[in-house]
Amino acid sequence: MEASERTQLPLDPDSEGTVRALEDRLVIERLEVSDERAARVVRDRAERKHPPAETVAKAIEIGARLLESEGTAANVDYVKGELERQLAPLAERLGGVIADGQETFVERLADSFDEGRSGSVQQQIRELLSRALDHQRSQLAKQFSTDDGTNPLADFKAGVVRAMKSAQEAQQAEHHEDRKRIEALTSEVTALRERLGAKEELEAEQARGSAKGRDFEGRVHEVLDSIATARGDAAHHVGDTQGETRGKRGDSVVEIGAAAGPCLARIAFESKDSRPGRPDAWKALNGALEDRGADFAVLVVATERNIPAGTQSLVEYEGNKMIVALDREEPERLVLETAYALARARALSTHEEELALDARAMKDAIEDSRRALEHLKKGRQALAGMRKNADSVEEALAAIEDGVKEALGRADGLLADALESAAH
Repeated sequence: MEASERTQLPLDPDSEGTVRALEDRLVIERLEVSDERAARVVRDRAERKHPPAETVAKAIEIGARLLESEGTAANVDYVKGELERQLAPLAERLGGVIADGQETFVERLADSFDEGRSGSVQQQIRELLSRALDHQRSQLAKQFSTDDGTNPLADFKAGVVRAMKSAQEAQQAEHHEDRKRIEALTSEVTALRERLGAKEELEAEQARGSAKGRDFEGRVHEVLDSIATARGDAAHHVGDTQGETRGKRGDSVVEIGAAAGPCLARIAFESKDSRPGRPDAWKALNGALEDRGADFAVLVVATERNIPAGTQSLVEYEGNKMIVALDREEPERLVLETAYALARARALSTHEEELALDARAMKDAIEDSRRALEHLKKGRQALAGMRKNADSVEEALAAIEDGVKEALGRADGLLADALESAAH
């Protein structure tokens, strides 16, 4: 039979089991292996559906390779040692001539049977493991790089992409809104800078005075000239001309009655585009009286906020001084005319001893004018915020203005009667 023709191991009747090697096969009968680790491996793999016989066969195959490898390494070391021992006496007799050759021979022999050679079991196992690891890495890389359902990270990657895209869109939208806000703020800052620049330029021009051509002083004199002409008086702009005491205080001088005859009295007007202190105001008024030989002095300031502290507009002080506030750009004729009328009456009374002027009636007329002007100012302030009722407000203002003119007419009539009585 074929089995009897193959090389077999002799049977060992004293052993507990029988192991027969038939060419490339092993037949094991009634063999018991007492090894805890081996038994555990067979049981664990059986639980994972691996047949016990298959596990035992693989264990024998792997163990046989390891035994063969250990035997080969031991044999190589033995042969290497024997060669070195046998060749040593010969090398001594030849005086070391073959020493180099001996070492080369021994090394080449060891290399041929060393476990590092390409045909050794260890090398083959390394190559198998290396190929298996390379294949596994390539498969994993391929699996995790796909976009289909086989990639366990496909949903995660898609979610990350969506989140990043959403965050990017939100950031872009926020940047767009920020740019719009910045542009709006830039426009506001530019407009504010332009307004501030225009205001600074205006204030600089106003401070330069005559550089504007028609400064506050010039505008005040233009109104004074119109008022004086209507009354037969003469107004002179003398701001740059030295007066009787070689001073230049008093910008405008009104000569009462000088348009038709001799000058009966003088009024000096000093214009200020800034707010003087009370001592400076009195210094300017007294200086105008002296420099222009005036009988009455009026300090004209631009806007009410420039009225000196402790004083009021259209109030007589010391019998020969008055302060009046006018609009800087458009001096109100009616307000200046009220101050003009009182100053004119007071100046004439200092020269006309026989002038029977009813001082109380004159004062009442001027006071009525001042109160009417206060109402006029309030009405105009209300008008600025009540454009829808402009017509009715304008009628009220017109009525108030007529009252002022009527009061001034009364004052002029009283003064005319007094002058006529004095003439007779």
